[in-house]
Amino acid sequence: MAKTVPMIITNNSILIKDRDSDEFRTFNMPALNPAPNIPFYHEFAERIAESQYHFKEFMKSIYGKKLNKYILAIIVPDDTSRLESIFINEFFVNSGACKAVAQMPMARALSKEEIRYISISKSSRNVILEYVRNNETVVKKLYDIHTCDVNQVKADAEVLHIDVEYNDVPVFINNFNMNMDEYLEMGQLISTKEFMKKISVIDVEKL
Repeated sequence: MAKTVPMIITNNSILIKDRDSDEFRTFNMPALNPAPNIPFYHEFAERIAESQYHFKEFMKSIYGKKLNKYILAIIVPDDTSRLESIFINEFFVNSGACKAVAQMPMARALSKEEIRYISISKSSRNVILEYVRNNETVVKKLYDIHTCDVNQVKADAEVLHIDVEYNDVPVFINNFNMNMDEYLEMGQLISTKEFMKKISVIDVEKL
């Protein structure tokens, strides 16, 4: 049976769960020069073979040479586009560093207990307001990180969906990248450590 390896694509790096502990190890592609407001992994597309080689070697250093028995459970930023999701899947599947991949946005990994909740997060380019119900994204709003008005996000969160207007829906502030200071009063803070603990064991069937 294939084993699952939790993996997080952050705003500036890739984190892979260690085989023998709950710690995450950081993969940094050498000599990257990402452009502002563009996810760093876009540059992988210009150096496909080199990037895949380095990633596979990194995986070998953690999990050994028999990588075809592992499934990468990839957690991505909440504003990852459909096209970016396809690229991410294809990149890692074709790297030879795993058997298969599964993918899920950060917002859907914030709680295993709540049936419905609001997530607020921030990527390298957007603030993301998202309503999650039954592990599915129902509504999502994106705000440019440079022009976003905190008060507008707060107002929108209160009327994001009819469920939110007529039910007591918890709000989770995803502070994984430690960049959510202005939103802390809006809900329950999820720290980097808490987030990693939540995804240290992932059920691939739910991704």
